[in-house]
Amino acid sequence: MEKTPLARLLFDMVSGLHTIVGQYGEAIEVPCNKGNVRPEEVFIAKWKYILQICFRWYDLHLTVCNALVKTNADGSTGDLLVKSQGMNTTLSDNADYHSRISLTRDLSLRISQAKLVDQKIFTCMVVIGADIFEYPVQVTVQKAPSVPTITNQAIEAEIGKLTTLGECSTQNAYPAANITWYKNGVPLTADQTAVKLTAAVHEDRATGLLSTSSKLEYAAVKGDLNAKFTCAIHHKSLTSDLLSGPVTFIINYPTENISLLVTPAGTIKEGDNVTLKCKADGNPPPTGYSFHIKVSPAHSGSLLCQGKKVTVEKSDTYTLMDVTRASSGEYKCSLVGNDTMAASRNIVVTYLDIALVTRGKVQKYVGDRFEAAMLVSASGEAQISWSKNNAKLNGAPRFDKLKYSDSGVYECVATMAGLVKKASFELAVQGPAEISRLTKRRSDDGMLKVLSCEALGSPKPTVQWSINGTNATESAFVEGKVIHRITISPTVNLTVNCTVTNSLGQDTQSIAVSTRCWTLTPGSVPTFSLCIPQKATVPPSIVVPTPLLLEQSKPAL
Repeated sequence: MEKTPLARLLFDMVSGLHTIVGQYGEAIEVPCNKGNVRPEEVFIAKWKYILQICFRWYDLHLTVCNALVKTNADGSTGDLLVKSQGMNTTLSDNADYHSRISLTRDLSLRISQAKLVDQKIFTCMVVIGADIFEYPVQVTVQKAPSVPTITNQAIEAEIGKLTTLGECSTQNAYPAANITWYKNGVPLTADQTAVKLTAAVHEDRATGLLSTSSKLEYAAVKGDLNAKFTCAIHHKSLTSDLLSGPVTFIINYPTENISLLVTPAGTIKEGDNVTLKCKADGNPPPTGYSFHIKVSPAHSGSLLCQGKKVTVEKSDTYTLMDVTRASSGEYKCSLVGNDTMAASRNIVVTYLDIALVTRGKVQKYVGDRFEAAMLVSASGEAQISWSKNNAKLNGAPRFDKLKYSDSGVYECVATMAGLVKKASFELAVQGPAEISRLTKRRSDDGMLKVLSCEALGSPKPTVQWSINGTNATESAFVEGKVIHRITISPTVNLTVNCTVTNSLGQDTQSIAVSTRCWTLTPGSVPTFSLCIPQKATVPPSIVVPTPLLLEQSKPAL
């Protein structure tokens, strides 16, 4: 605050004095000659203060004292206490100080419960020998301000219009505290256009303490949305500023731009649900929007997609369910009642269709030519793969001459941009029953014969033998082939037939099966034969006469 000429004069008068700063409500010790007095050398010590006539301007919070007087208005003098060497301290009857003052051992004046009225020039007078010395001391009192609070807060502010956002205040300080407003930590400076600050100081006449307030009027801009406003208290009694808690305000401004967001943001496939989200930059945001959408033929009853406007309230989204390729096109959102304030996005729905010319179960004859044909309809390039019975193939099925082993389930898989389509068919290669192999072998012990008849054909051939056997077994019917086995014990040479039959034909083959025989020639008696299976030894009970000529026949299977 600017000092008056009289105040500057008084300041110059006391600026050379030793000054003590005390804290309001606490004790103050005023040293005599800055503590450079030896009490044992002092014959008389006396403390007093200078009596002045003071004038107080409450509106200016200014006190000016300029005239020296001999007594106070109540008749008291400025004498406070006196102490003679070897005597007790004598206190004056001064009403302001009698109960609050005392003398310390080093002759300092101790004032308890400091008040603002204690801001005086106190003089220590000492008598040492034949000399008298006076040491004046200026006492000032400070009171730290309270933590600031922001009251009368505005709920909302408009763009470009000065609005009272709040009032920052601090209580009971001395001297008066200063207040600074901050926005996001940056101090605000009054320019009377966008920022207007009005400060006020109020004095408690009972205590003389000062309360300071600062009203902030502010013209908001868009960037102030969610801005934090604080105020800080500066005071000479503080080592650091006191900060208020942050406050925010609702900034209102009209919508200038609108945008349309589409989810999912990447590829949109047939069958997806697509969400349209409308955003406006106004505050408060709109409570509803109009969406300009396409209605697919399945929902409209038309052969073509049709457009319509859908208005939603208390929401900013609209969801398109189970989109199709017909849903591709431009979509818009706008403010309700204002179609010119709009945003648009183009949506492309990817699709993939496959169709096999050959479908279901396909029956072909062995030796025929066959090629699988597939049609692909897609919004992009699809990747095609084939498999047979879940085993991957190198390409599409193509056969110049079909074999039974070509039978199976063929599957085509087409993929594109997350879409997967599958199609399959079963190929059944048919042919008349035929015998591919007819074989014989000895059993493991050499006593029996095992006959095998391997048949080809589809449907599955049935196998019949011309002789009964034992241990008949049949393999699984795989890729048009089945193997039938029987075990026999021939006692004579014979021919065995195998006949295979299915609905498309029949085939028969024969195989010769023989035993191992010896021809006995006993001379003049008739010749006879003895047949024993091969690898068998002649039983001991058979005795061949020595004169007889044993002629072994050629071994045969």
